[in-house]
Amino acid sequence: MRAERRLVSGGLLRIFNLGVLIVGDSGVGKSESALELIARGHGFVTDDAVEVRRTPRGRLLGSPPELGRHYMEVRGLGIINIREIFGTRAIRRQSAIDLVIALRHWGRRRQEGDRLGLKTPEERRVLGVRLPQISLPVAPGRNIATLIEVACKVHILRRRGYDAGREIVLRLHRVLAGRGRAPGRSRVRG
Repeated sequence: MRAERRLVSGGLLRIFNLGVLIVGDSGVGKSESALELIARGHGFVTDDAVEVRRTPRGRLLGSPPELGRHYMEVRGLGIINIREIFGTRAIRRQSAIDLVIALRHWGRRRQEGDRLGLKTPEERRVLGVRLPQISLPVAPGRNIATLIEVACKVHILRRRGYDAGREIVLRLHRVLAGRGRAPGRSRVRG
């Protein structure tokens, strides 16, 4: 059986041992964020376009198109060669795809969205395979690379069964189920 293939718009990095497909709006800062992540020691697979193939076991593997291997386009700098700048240790030939990070322009009407992270996790289908997706609103002044790293850590913790949003809600319920006061506070008696 031959593996299914598809070209996907986005970049692919290895971050904390996860294959992270970074997608998003044009001009949102995908390549600049990827460049910062590479400078922090994460692995570069490809920028702008990912050749994705589905293995017979249903895993997705991403690799760079041959022509663009090792290259990245950065506005203001043009085309750069990641291998020549950061060395061969920065390069990964391919990677499994474990998580999708979707970068979105944070519009003038800033929708609050899911501030506690309690909604059903997002998914993206690629070649029929469901991948977990985390959408990050991007605005000037936000450190996108740090947000991507933290999103990866959140994903890893969720896979292990830990969810900070659910934990804080449970703590709140415990406090409310008690005597109606927050821990550490004493009642004033008159």
